[in-house]
Amino acid sequence: QVQLVESGGGLVQAGGSLRLSCAASGRTFSTYAMGWFRQAPGKEREFVATISWSGASTVYADSVKGRFTISRDNAKNTVYLQMNSLKPEDTAVYYCARSRWASSGSYVYRQDYDYWGQGTQVTVSS
Repeated sequence: QVQLVESGGGLVQAGGSLRLSCAASGRTFSTYAMGWFRQAPGKEREFVATISWSGASTVYADSVKGRFTISRDNAKNTVYLQMNSLKPEDTAVYYCARSRWASSGSYVYRQDYDYWGQGTQVTVSS
């Protein structure tokens, strides 16, 4: 069984930064792509960023491109999301997820992921 635990959320002013972490249990972390999604109140959960199993490939949503950076440390079974230049519209619960397939692909759709964390709240004040 895989468990994902996010941390690092909080309240920050617009223009500020936060770094989210997602710690994964299990010995096969390094063979799966990982992703970050977010869900604002009253909205669908949306893709934010994904990183391939090796870290060589990353994909970002247009709304965060140039401001957010996804990375991973396979030795620590952890994936990160560095968020800079935060905006009020970034306010949401952020979830990390593990892809369904042990492959080198990058995945941007919710159905591509089968394990999810409990989420961490990010609130950006104006």
